[in-house]
Amino acid sequence: MQKILVVEDDPDIQELLQNFLREAGYEVGTAFDGVEGLGAFEERDYDLVLLDVMLPKLDGFALCELIRRKSRVPIIMLTALSGEKEQIRGLDLQVDDYITKPFSMPVLIRKVAAVLRRSAAGAGWEHQTLSHQNLTLDQDSRCVFLDGREYELTCREFEVLWELLSHRGRVLTRQNLLDRLWKYDFYGDERVVDTHIKNLRKKLGIDFIQTIRGVGYKIDKED
Repeated sequence: MQKILVVEDDPDIQELLQNFLREAGYEVGTAFDGVEGLGAFEERDYDLVLLDVMLPKLDGFALCELIRRKSRVPIIMLTALSGEKEQIRGLDLQVDDYITKPFSMPVLIRKVAAVLRRSAAGAGWEHQTLSHQNLTLDQDSRCVFLDGREYELTCREFEVLWELLSHRGRVLTRQNLLDRLWKYDFYGDERVVDTHIKNLRKKLGIDFIQTIRGVGYKIDKED
């Protein structure tokens, strides 16, 4: 049974999430504030975190950053903050999805299932590695090595980079990447692709992902 941690300070919403998730077959842990959420996360191995942004003691953005320092566990943010600035901040912290309140519970359950499917190691691929220059991706472990040093990526960042490396020499449009990776589970702006590319460049310090203006992205084949 997959385990989900719900960090939500509204008791009514927390209870609703807990009931729907359990009915969907998940084991659920809960926390009412950021400090309690961090403690709960460190005590158990969770498969996914549902994280409210406006939390007492430690807000969701800060908690997400602390979790990302030690884990690539999928994170879905739940928030009443619907502005682009807040969504971009969440994406910059490598969350795997961002859902604004009020939301449809059936849609949320579907998104949870989709994120868990994508995060499963080796999902949809045979075990293999890809290398480019001084970078190596291991599909089975979802590990990324640059100059022999391991770097942590979110599941979605790994998939975006894998997709570009798998199609070296070809331009992949933003819509290509959305169709291949987000598929029918995506309801937002295609600029989410740009944010993941930005995170990859910043995190790995790589310059071989080319921006094809007005089209998409490309990695050239090696000579």
